[in-house]
Amino acid sequence: MDINSSLLGQMLTFAVLVFATMKFVWPALRNMLDERIQKISDGLSAADKGKAAMADAEKRVEIELATARTEGQKRISEAEKRATLLAEEIKQNAQAEAARIVAQANADAAQQVTKAREELRAQVAGLAVKGAEQILKREVNSEAHADLLKQLAVEL
Repeated sequence: MDINSSLLGQMLTFAVLVFATMKFVWPALRNMLDERIQKISDGLSAADKGKAAMADAEKRVEIELATARTEGQKRISEAEKRATLLAEEIKQNAQAEAARIVAQANADAAQQVTKAREELRAQVAGLAVKGAEQILKREVNSEAHADLLKQLAVEL
């Protein structure tokens, strides 16, 4: 065998191998690589969409938290206002009740003073009659002199 024919055979075999590889193997490999590239691209795209969705969700959560905080502060403020109003109302009611009790006590005291004066006048009138009886050394009829005793009681 000759080196030229051997070289020509090897070249021909190599050419057939390259042609078969280019015709059958290479397109299959290229399709697999393209599919893999597409899957990776889709995965990266999905990851970007997920990040964007996560950022949107975090923004919505922050907005909801801020709204909840604001609503909580508003409710606390309203509760404090109601408590203040209720305390003022209770205070006013207590003051009104105290004024009523003081007025009632003053009225009772005035009534007792009047009653005590009337009792004192009656006692003084009785003492005056006894004193006059002893001075006159005779009996004074209290029924006959009722008008005189009433006038005396008024003057006292």
